Amino acid sequence: MSYITRVDHIPDPDFTQPIDFLALGLFQDKGQQENHQPVDAALGGLISRVLERKDFKGKKGDRLLLHHDGPLARVALVGLGEEEKFSTDIARQAAGWAVGLARKHNLAGCGLLTFECGLPEVELTQAMAEGLILGSYKFTDLKKPEEEARELENLALYGPVSKAGLERGITIGTGVCLARDLQNNPANIITPTRLAEEAQRIAKAADVKCTVFDREQFTKMGMGALAGVAAGTDQPPKFILIEYTGGKSGEAPLALVGKGLTFDAGGICIKPSAKMDEMKFDMSGAATVLGIMQAVAELRPKINIIAAIPSTENLLGGSAQKPGDIVKAYNGKTIEVINTDAEGRLILADALSYVVDKYKPAAILDFATLTGAVLIALGHRASGLMGNNEQLIEEVKRVSEQTGERVWELPMWEEYSEDIKSKVADVKNVGQDRLAGTVAGGVFLQEFVSDTPWVHLDIAGTAWQDKDQPYIPGGGSGVAVRLVIQLILDRAE
Repeated sequence: MSYITRVDHIPDPDFTQPIDFLALGLFQDKGQQENHQPVDAALGGLISRVLERKDFKGKKGDRLLLHHDGPLARVALVGLGEEEKFSTDIARQAAGWAVGLARKHNLAGCGLLTFECGLPEVELTQAMAEGLILGSYKFTDLKKPEEEARELENLALYGPVSKAGLERGITIGTGVCLARDLQNNPANIITPTRLAEEAQRIAKAADVKCTVFDREQFTKMGMGALAGVAAGTDQPPKFILIEYTGGKSGEAPLALVGKGLTFDAGGICIKPSAKMDEMKFDMSGAATVLGIMQAVAELRPKINIIAAIPSTENLLGGSAQKPGDIVKAYNGKTIEVINTDAEGRLILADALSYVVDKYKPAAILDFATLTGAVLIALGHRASGLMGNNEQLIEEVKRVSEQTGERVWELPMWEEYSEDIKSKVADVKNVGQDRLAGTVAGGVFLQEFVSDTPWVHLDIAGTAWQDKDQPYIPGGGSGVAVRLVIQLILDRAE
């Protein structure tokens, strides 16, 4: 396991007793807050002297580690920036910075004094707990431990907290970290079979239903698009369903659909070898869905949810589908496969149309590392957002602002649908060459959701990060887990 799954709570801390590492948050140019005073007293006024000399101003992201000979061996000052701009995401970042300092100095524990601010206690506590858990993440499962390295072993919040916020933050943070572990493991470990096993583990723990269809079964069910992509691999493909019933019997569920390409070589339209190793991340949509469902299993929201994951590899060989092949999706539409490397939308087409047909969901959210084009447009900072329902789009945007997981809406004008029309089939799987590639993926998927309210998140730029951030390390990010859980909790209220 690559992260801490518990945050201890010390409601009435005694700073005259040994504490190896404690972090305090300070607002810019404001000085100490009331809850800092006992810490300052235990340090013999060291914090006051540092602030008087203006050695630390509290700008967002500033960090200063103070050493002391007393029981409080190390105290880290962490800048929170301007108080009027403070948010739950800055609280999350500050907690991540604190854990990063503890890890940098090879310490076994990280304590964080709760912040004094105007945010509701439950929201603040949840954000701090998430930041600590997420900041503790480091994927080291497959490396030999360094001889002198000391693993982080415990996390703690000092001072008043919301118990509900603490428990929720730990649960959500752990769900994100599960998604990261699935993303970061290589494709010879995270196979479609392994994703199915994870789904079954989650379902068993939560006493919910999980169904896994194999190649022969989903092909007979009419999933020609998934079967076509899977034709080139000997690794058994899977179609995975998790049914969570927390709402009223018969109430239309929220559907979550995640792309589960456990490795994408591009098929016959093979990708360049440079950075092909990163195609282990092409199952990030599935990782998002599984991270969400693990948290849902613990939080037990009063809502019905159906989660669907089409999973396969996209390889090339004698039986692989070829450019120009035509396949029939679950809803009966035929698809001309122009580019075998535009495979994610093919397997999602079957999953989306199956969910619409069998479950009549109230809304669908799908997650996919669908296009490189979204990375060109938005970089690693935001996920591309498209959909067919303005109310659902605005709901996702609102929760995005609330959680700090940014999205950016792209247009879905009717003219773009002209770009995916085929002369020999109902649709083709690409649009105009090198133009509006992300939108083309979105309008293609729209062909398979009927009139169900639907939002598509293209997470190709946000699913993995190329450098460390306060609570998101380089590598798999577990993106959209926090966003969707918040949306679910809001809907369940």
